[in-house]
Amino acid sequence: MTDQPHLETLQQRIDRSGGPLAMLRTNPATHYPFTYAQEYTTWHNEQWAWKNACVLFDQSHHMTEVHITGPDVKRLISDTGVNSPATLGRDRAKQFVAVGPDGRYIGDCILFGLEEDHLSLVGVPQAANWVQFQAQQGDYDVEFSVDPASVHNPLGRRQHYRYQLNGPRTQEILERAVGAPIDRIPFFRMGSFEIAGTPVRALNHTMAGVPGEEYTGLELFGPVEHGPSVLETLLRAGAQSGLRQGGAVSYLSSTVESGWIPAVPSAVYSSPETAAYRQHLPGFGMEGMITIEGSYVSDDIQDYYFYPWELGYGSIIKLDHDFIGRTALEQAAAQGPKRLKRWLEWDTDDVMEVVRAGFFGDGPRPKLLSLPNLNPATIYLDSVMQGDRLVGLSTWGGYTVNVGRVVTIAILDESLTDGDRVEVLWGEPDGGAGRPLSEPHHVQTTIRATVRTRPPAQP
Repeated sequence: MTDQPHLETLQQRIDRSGGPLAMLRTNPATHYPFTYAQEYTTWHNEQWAWKNACVLFDQSHHMTEVHITGPDVKRLISDTGVNSPATLGRDRAKQFVAVGPDGRYIGDCILFGLEEDHLSLVGVPQAANWVQFQAQQGDYDVEFSVDPASVHNPLGRRQHYRYQLNGPRTQEILERAVGAPIDRIPFFRMGSFEIAGTPVRALNHTMAGVPGEEYTGLELFGPVEHGPSVLETLLRAGAQSGLRQGGAVSYLSSTVESGWIPAVPSAVYSSPETAAYRQHLPGFGMEGMITIEGSYVSDDIQDYYFYPWELGYGSIIKLDHDFIGRTALEQAAAQGPKRLKRWLEWDTDDVMEVVRAGFFGDGPRPKLLSLPNLNPATIYLDSVMQGDRLVGLSTWGGYTVNVGRVVTIAILDESLTDGDRVEVLWGEPDGGAGRPLSEPHHVQTTIRATVRTRPPAQP
């Protein structure tokens, strides 16, 4: 073990902690850090805006940005991602998903096609870390440029600003900011224009709501020095259209409607096939500092790994190319049955009783339930029961005014369908003992819920 803990590798931290689960369950980290306001108006006003007007999220600080250039860029991405490489190129984008040799999820992020030989990976860093490691291990003629999130950035200054517009009035606000009509950008394609006399590129994708005519989403980006003037122009252009700036609280809650699960453990903590990777990763990087909480408990870290289809990425997997983990994925898919991503609508009466008893009850209290975001941990996994049978896991979730109830994203047995009734086990085992993010001495309780196979319906 090194005398300087901050120089430890991930494997050294795992060994010092007594195993991967001991490390991940006792980490003190909470939500991924944000460096802007928690709220600009109120979180519910900002949620309202992405359905009824438009919200602007400043994504300039919290995501890692990795640029890859060179003649072997497409081959590297093809070898490391489950996505088809057929459409890679300028002004194309993908929800890039990487899996390990066992076919289970490593990470995902947005892949931007900036030029034919210049791609960037933007998001939480697990997927990009994996791609960079594979490039170093293999014979690829590529170069990497890493721009870490602001809180970890040694330069203290990002390379690019990144502003997300979401809502039905996005197009009119954009055209007002540009000063001219512009063509709508197709979904997961990019376009270019000028704002405040500076060149801007934009990707059509959504962070809030679901893709479609009602929810239009554009991620605008450019050199960081142009960011303030672009932001000022967008805010001025949106003033008459109900534009709201979105803070960190509403940003985190947006996944309730979109169905994106922000974090699950990467399948890198135990396999001999990923041992070299664990020796490569820093102990205090993202993989070492995530926190696992929730009522689901197993002593085997592999029970916390997931296949891509369990996270909603089944349609992204394309077998038109060879990639790391392909054979394992094919074998797992053939075995069945599977678990799939679903939504759970929590019974409002049960939620209100947990809130009442947790905050105001006498005697033993249930775990406190926070709104709009239920959980402080990076990763939260609750057991979902049907009678005495474990039928899946409840993950990220919370409340939005557009839905009007608490909803969590779940990974459930594929036999469960719309309208099926289940119970979520709420609260930590042993009353939260040894869990740094839980109030101690609470009691577990159950919350009834209804299974939905589609994003929560709007009222």
